[in-house]
Amino acid sequence: MKIWYQYGSEHSANLVMIGHFNDETEATKAMEIIDAITEQVSKDQDNGTLVIGSPSERYGTEMLDLLGRLNINSIGPQELEQFAYDVSVMVEGNNVVLKTDELDISAFLKVMFNHGARIEVYSAHNHPDTKYGRGR
Repeated sequence: MKIWYQYGSEHSANLVMIGHFNDETEATKAMEIIDAITEQVSKDQDNGTLVIGSPSERYGTEMLDLLGRLNINSIGPQELEQFAYDVSVMVEGNNVVLKTDELDISAFLKVMFNHGARIEVYSAHNHPDTKYGRGR
């Protein structure tokens, strides 16, 4: 008889990150940057430049050009696949709200932080009474 040991979990992070910006213009600008990088990541996946699960040590040419145009120099090539994860990002007034079940959010945090956001991060599992809590 063979006994199989495995670690697994159905528990998701149910993570909420809110970037509080001084005004709607800055929030919209951060969202546009997130959208542009997400779009390029999708293109890089399609052309094989980016393979999810095999983070690269180098940027693809198109991504490097985009990051230069956006003046983003803090996101490493290993963090780019975060933009391919199942993430909901929206602008609500002067806030950018991100919701995901992932824990790897450093790239999003860097975009928001570099554009002047005060950032709040929490698990909606543990804070169900918030606007973005589990029961809402």
